[in-house]
Amino acid sequence: MSAVETIENAVRNLPPADLALFRRWFEAFDAAAWDRQIEADVLAGKLDALADEALTEHRDGTSREI
Repeated sequence: MSAVETIENAVRNLPPADLALFRRWFEAFDAAAWDRQIEADVLAGKLDALADEALTEHRDGTSREI
């Protein structure tokens, strides 16, 4: 059995209160991982083209408010 399968089985067997705690923990864990990835992408310049495009559209008056 793989580690993922072991975790899946453990999660399936959690009582509702523990599952709620696990969900909150995992949501925070996943958000932190996402933040680290975005930060790494910004530092590596992977979002520069998107930022340049957005700034150009804003300067040209072709952007729209969301």
